[in-house]
Amino acid sequence: MAKAASKNAKVKDQKAAAEAKNWTKVIRAVRSPKTGAYTFKEAIVHKDKVKDYMSEK
Repeated sequence: MAKAASKNAKVKDQKAAAEAKNWTKVIRAVRSPKTGAYTFKEAIVHKDKVKDYMSEK
């Protein structure tokens, strides 16, 4: 039989899940100056800084 999770483990997981909801995966298309082809840059960004990340060059 599997062990039951303790109450402390459940509380930590809930806190981590709540914190994880504040982060977003952002994928941005970037054009190569040499070939003109698009490449994709991926980043994990805090949800409050998504607009700042997208406005960067």
